[in-house]
Amino acid sequence: MSVLEVQNLTVRYGAVEAVRNLSLTVGAGEAITLIGPNGAGKSSTLKGIVGLVNASGTVRYQGQAQPRRSPEALAAQGLVMVPEKRELFASMEVEDNLLLGAFTRFQRREKGIREDLERVYTLFPRLRERRKQLAGTMSGGEQQMLAIGRALMARPKLLLLDEPSLGLAPLIVQEIFHILGELKAQGTPILVVEQNARMALKLADRGYVLEAGELVMEGRGQDLLHDPRVIESYLGIRSKTEA
Repeated sequence: MSVLEVQNLTVRYGAVEAVRNLSLTVGAGEAITLIGPNGAGKSSTLKGIVGLVNASGTVRYQGQAQPRRSPEALAAQGLVMVPEKRELFASMEVEDNLLLGAFTRFQRREKGIREDLERVYTLFPRLRERRKQLAGTMSGGEQQMLAIGRALMARPKLLLLDEPSLGLAPLIVQEIFHILGELKAQGTPILVVEQNARMALKLADRGYVLEAGELVMEGRGQDLLHDPRVIESYLGIRSKTEA
């Protein structure tokens, strides 16, 4: 059964179509990536899925249609997005930012919030070290870790990430994707929009390639990673036949 089914998603900004009739699925336990050049519509796709922008088409989450969706309502159901700009509370401490990720669970008087906080600290030891530090004083990589950790505090049944490697040093990118690999191994379904196609396809079970708002390719992550068209267009390596 698919955790997420998107059919014929179209996102418009005025008269401009940023995404056109896009369809994709995320199965239980799968890591899916959406890659493509800048301006292809990748981030608009995620925003359309969670209801941050007006979009037509059908979005089904856990088998249920979501016609009047919003990020808050979906997060309460376990579909949680880590936005590109992270949207942390800069003047609050790291631990307070993390606990805010469990706010809906706290309202429902769910148990296990402190245990989940320890799980986040185990995944991101640097956050434990800086738990009393103001979020706005952290490095970009640390803030990305915090944004992911805050999402995990909501106990996501599907985790969406918008450009998690954007602006980060290569070593930090490797660390972030190592953590995403651990989450995948633990069974958390992931849909990641990513500019670093190589890292994304290594993580992904399946991938979709988006150009000018339309899907142009899809397939197994490893197959796309070794596809000559993807290699030349998105991995920065010319095809041997043209070398």
